Amino acid sequence: MAVQISPSILSADFARLADEVAAVPNADWLHVDVMDNHFVPNLTIGLPVVEALLKATSTPIDCHLMIEDPDRWAPAYGEAGAGSVTVHAEAASAPVRTLRQIRATGARAGLALNPATPVEPYEDLLSEIDMLLLMTVEPGFGGQSFLDVVLPKLRRARKMIAKHGGRVWLQVDGGVAEDTIERCAEAGADVFVAGSAVYGADDPARAVQFLRERAERVWESALPESQP
Repeated sequence: MAVQISPSILSADFARLADEVAAVPNADWLHVDVMDNHFVPNLTIGLPVVEALLKATSTPIDCHLMIEDPDRWAPAYGEAGAGSVTVHAEAASAPVRTLRQIRATGARAGLALNPATPVEPYEDLLSEIDMLLLMTVEPGFGGQSFLDVVLPKLRRARKMIAKHGGRVWLQVDGGVAEDTIERCAEAGADVFVAGSAVYGADDPARAVQFLRERAERVWESALPESQP
């Protein structure tokens, strides 16, 4: 099982963004939150900044679109070169079409669910996605406390993915830190978005490795049938 760590630049110093990206050379992904102040009550960055980041790093960009009308905007992020583009089920009016358009650009397609959104209605979409993202905080702002109530949903999602062949990554985003990453891994997550836990550390690269080791320890001790 390959655990993946995706540092969230939402917690980075935007005045030194290129340096902050370079500070985590051991990251598997760079998680970029695109917010439009409509779907969520915050405004962050858009396509031009993502395009600039792609020129500044060889680490794949993991774009999380917290925006209205992702059906219109999502494919452009894949066309720009993002390695993964995730849209929210709550915002997508034509999710299958949008997910297929993302994949057609060569990017991985992801589907995100807010904490209160049940996972079961989206089981039929597993064949259309490469990653399922479960929010473990309310979307919109970094630095929030982890919501333990999402853990049972994570377990159900992992069983659902296993039933369909286990090829879909299960990502968690929100409050992932030293004291929560093991619980997420035990519940079945294999891709971990970490913002404050990485960019709030004195040594971001060391923080990435520390989080990876904690999650890997859980997966290595897991029973074979619980593995994706």
